[in-house]
Amino acid sequence: MKNFKLLSIFLLSGLILYACSKKDDDHSERFRLLTGTVWQTDSLLVDGEDASGPGEILEKFAGDAEFYEDGTGYFGQYIGTWYFTNSETNITITSDSLILPLSSNIIELTAQSLKLTTNFPTAIPEVILDIRITFKNK
Repeated sequence: MKNFKLLSIFLLSGLILYACSKKDDDHSERFRLLTGTVWQTDSLLVDGEDASGPGEILEKFAGDAEFYEDGTGYFGQYIGTWYFTNSETNITITSDSLILPLSSNIIELTAQSLKLTTNFPTAIPEVILDIRITFKNK
């Protein structure tokens, strides 16, 4: 009986140590790249033109962005949530301050660069904005 208890304690300890060491490996490389830095906007373009200035459509996205591991974050002046879709090739950002979730294609994600593109509808059904947001590692 004494040996059984001792064996049970060793097995349980081993499982706990394994689970704790595995925790860091649960996230993909893309997840670690995205959440491992503070990003600073490099360019905010709509239809190829700068849209980051006062009164422009992407003005509030200017500045820093940080994607936290718990799926929350800030994106310029917006606070909200984010999540990957399509095998981590797309990202969706939601905020109470945005009319619609911003679902974007991840064009590039490295330790130094994050580039997103999306098409965003307007009040005029035929007009869709081509948005490109790029960040650099701060």
